[in-house]
Amino acid sequence: MERKVTIQDFIDALGMEGLLTSIGGETSCSAIMALYTVPEMKELGAREVSGVTYNSREVSDGMLFVVKGAHFKDQYLEDAIKKGAVCYVREDPNASEAASCSIVSDEEASAAGKRIVQRASESCLDIWVKDIRKAMPVIAETFYGKLSDELCMVGITGTKGKSTTAYFMRYILDDYMAATGGCRSAICSGIDNYDGVIEEESHLTTPEIMELYQHMDNALKSGISYMTMEVSSQALKYDRVTGVTFEAGAFLNIGSDHISAIEHPDFNDYLESKLRLFGHCRKACINLDCEEQDRLRAASADCPYVITFSQNDESADVYGYDVKSSEGKVTFRVRGKSIDGYADFDEEITLGTFGTINVENALAAVSLSSLLGVPMEYIKSGLAKANSPGRMEVFHSEDGKRIAIVDYAHNKLSYEKFFETIRDEFPGKKMMIVFGCPGGKAFARREELGTIAGQNCSYSIITEEDYGEEDVNKICSEIAGFVEAAGGRCEIITDRVEAIKKAITLMDDDTILFLPGKGRETREKRGIRYIDTPSDADVVIEYMK
Repeated sequence: MERKVTIQDFIDALGMEGLLTSIGGETSCSAIMALYTVPEMKELGAREVSGVTYNSREVSDGMLFVVKGAHFKDQYLEDAIKKGAVCYVREDPNASEAASCSIVSDEEASAAGKRIVQRASESCLDIWVKDIRKAMPVIAETFYGKLSDELCMVGITGTKGKSTTAYFMRYILDDYMAATGGCRSAICSGIDNYDGVIEEESHLTTPEIMELYQHMDNALKSGISYMTMEVSSQALKYDRVTGVTFEAGAFLNIGSDHISAIEHPDFNDYLESKLRLFGHCRKACINLDCEEQDRLRAASADCPYVITFSQNDESADVYGYDVKSSEGKVTFRVRGKSIDGYADFDEEITLGTFGTINVENALAAVSLSSLLGVPMEYIKSGLAKANSPGRMEVFHSEDGKRIAIVDYAHNKLSYEKFFETIRDEFPGKKMMIVFGCPGGKAFARREELGTIAGQNCSYSIITEEDYGEEDVNKICSEIAGFVEAAGGRCEIITDRVEAIKKAITLMDDDTILFLPGKGRETREKRGIRYIDTPSDADVVIEYMK
């Protein structure tokens, strides 16, 4: 049966969280009392809300509209009202000065209620809150319900490997579901989103909370039992998963990244944001091979059930060893202690994806699957066929002599692991790279990635990578300076497609071309718009012939 949610339900929920400052131009105290005493106000509060959104293009009759975003324009609100929004919620700029709730007389409440009803009839009921970020999870849960209690959620965080681990889980769970009569699992990743209704390329690693609830709702209505999602530090810091409970969560690794004025002011803030994952998990697994173990242990103590995984520490609950790579296939053995009903195990795993770099991600997937009670046969079969589009994808020229590798690597830790893997897999080969850095954030990457490229590559072509509102030439020039300072040679070609085409013409049979950052993404953020472009993989497939 469909839930019926009213304006008053939202007001009550926001009030319970102490977020309300005013309603319809009146203090929240007067307005709430009027909801219970003024007939016209009761009628207004009883109006049903048909949906919730912060995108004015999605508004239809009866919806609640959320005012948010750094680029918000008043025109968006006007459009939402014209399209039939029944009310809107926005942040009160004077929230810190808002008066505390006081006793309101019946006469004051009655007068306030009549003014609110009159104002709403002329436009749209306005609800003001102290913090729109904290209000959004309340709005989403009020409309959709506590969906993560009905859907088995898996959350993954870390500086690198989130997408690959999420895809490993997707294949494992899909094999398990196929064998037991269930539906294909849902996923929300930095690559794509699938929920049984929507299948799309993603813009954000973790969707905004109302989009996430829509994905969960779609999944449940489609008969889906499992959803795996990447959980970014930004999502954890800015309440995009508040109210969501993960049946199992994984902390993969930590490196210095996303440090900027608009993301994390320093490494401590970045780490503390990621550690918040444990407060959302019923069960969790942590990587003993990553740094900051003391803080990991302290933060995970809040989680009721925690296991460990490692490639280096045999004391781990899930231990990977005897790693081998041959002809593009990776095998390793995994030894596990008794885990949540599992007997001890010692199995050989074959990965369906290239690179020993992925063993860490596979161990995380084994650990998560164990916590969910997935039988080992489906863990093995899922990992054997798993691949992540645009993740360590290897392309060969027709004669098989030239090699290009497309990947989503975009930070220091992932670059270092990539070059380490390539040295092991292709000893003696030269490396060429086409890469860039995003605009307006993660400024340290320009030096870090430029330095790594200069140290490891015979030639670098610097290009665009979602430069946004920053000058692309300025970004590329900064990176080029660090490439050259590290002893590398480079040039700048700001059009990404042209940069890749130029690199392909420069390749010889002894060179591997590395294309990190964009994988199979088909959009570039230029200014405030996303522009359709061929993916790196598409360009390589066309021009490597």
